[in-house]
Amino acid sequence: MATGSLVPLFLLARISGLLVAVLVLIWTFSFRSSFHHHSTDESFDSFPQQDHGITYSALHPLFMVIGFILISGEAILIHRWLPGSRSLKKSVHLCLQGVALCSGIFGIWTKFQGQRGVVANFYSLHSWMGLVCIILFGAQWVMGFLSFWHRGEARTVRLRVLPWHIFLGLYTYGLAVATAETGLLEKLTFLQTRRNVSKHCPESMVVNSLGLGLALLSGIVILAAISPKYQPTQTKLIYSDTKKCPSC
Repeated sequence: MATGSLVPLFLLARISGLLVAVLVLIWTFSFRSSFHHHSTDESFDSFPQQDHGITYSALHPLFMVIGFILISGEAILIHRWLPGSRSLKKSVHLCLQGVALCSGIFGIWTKFQGQRGVVANFYSLHSWMGLVCIILFGAQWVMGFLSFWHRGEARTVRLRVLPWHIFLGLYTYGLAVATAETGLLEKLTFLQTRRNVSKHCPESMVVNSLGLGLALLSGIVILAAISPKYQPTQTKLIYSDTKKCPSC
């Protein structure tokens, strides 16, 4: 259960998360023409043939921001606010991370459908970081499942793995946000240089605000996760004192 001192952080997390979701929805639905292919030899007269490409391109930021970043951030916060047993918290955490992983995989898949396949899209820092992020996230999910749910694992092994699980989880979450920021920069730079989108137009303001919202959200989530003040009471191993020092 979240304590009183934790409430402001969760309130800010919910507000910033809602802001990010609203901004990415506005961007994808109000500026639909911006999600045409990046190829210079494509004509705007071929809209009917490009409808599927536009849909796939617009789905990419939706699934990567709302499905991957927002849901994985909520999974990180689960252990801070959800009441109930540790098993319940771990179950919800694992399920939310699984949903985020599926959203991330599907989001990358949609990006590979609108143009000429994987190779045509795998050329930028954004795409390289995205692939590394999904691989790390998948490995982290599998490691978490095996370490914390496999009954054959010794308790001491799980305790040794826990710090690495937390570190890799926060690192991957931060990498996901950084990847989204590079994607927004890449998209906005293309629109401003190749589509003559003004630097002060409403779309530029929406994209820049989305980037700031993601930065704010990630800071709040990471702060809530690493601050010792908000750490739940750790369960400690109790060792039986079987050997005692001989009296002199």
